[in-house]
Amino acid sequence: MTALIAALVAGAVVGLALGGLGGGGSVLAVPALIYLLHFDPADATTAALVIVTLTSVTALSGHARDGNVAWRTGLLFAAAGVVPAMLAGSVADRVPAPVLVVAFSAVAALAAWRMLRPADAGPAALPVRPARAGGVGAGLGAVTGFLGVGGGFLAVPALVGVLGLAMRRAVGTSLLVITVNSLAALGARAGTGTHLDWAVVGPFTAAAVLGAWDGKRLAAKVRGRTLQTLFAYALLAVALFMLADALVP
Repeated sequence: MTALIAALVAGAVVGLALGGLGGGGSVLAVPALIYLLHFDPADATTAALVIVTLTSVTALSGHARDGNVAWRTGLLFAAAGVVPAMLAGSVADRVPAPVLVVAFSAVAALAAWRMLRPADAGPAALPVRPARAGGVGAGLGAVTGFLGVGGGFLAVPALVGVLGLAMRRAVGTSLLVITVNSLAALGARAGTGTHLDWAVVGPFTAAAVLGAWDGKRLAAKVRGRTLQTLFAYALLAVALFMLADALVP
């Protein structure tokens, strides 16, 4: 019963972040699975991909109905990350657990730093630089495959700064990128012997899906910058805890 409650609460928080911010929820899913639900790091990153994929699809549908998804741009951006996501996903379960935890905490700290930076709405339009966009998309795919995070915290600023999307449209489009990259990483991990406890992953995912709808509604009522700042400080605390846990005997 305790594990079920923890899964439901953690799932709701992940969904709120993905629905409201277009990213960031997945970097809470992994530590929640490791420290609250006692998954080992390799299983946690795979479970997080399942949770993030289904939750992102749900949140994406809501943003798509509002016309806030640049489908062609998002698919082109995501396409660059498919192969890196599959390659990184195929080797993640062979990496020592402490290395995964340290790498994850570094990425979580980077996510918090990006969220705390002053908001930049970006220009209304920018010429797309294919090489730069492809490089960012490939890097994002590799992070998704290796660490089980969707990468929305990197996708949103890249879609704004590299491809010139408005912030609201970048949030919706990032969910498309997350979905594609997460599916690619899951495909690479299929048959690797990862064990998932569906009695935990199922409720976690269900709560995240419901939370994604609430996150979208909450984002419409509360200043996005306020939500982002609160989430960033929580994420920074998680990153520091994970790093200390991995490095201190």
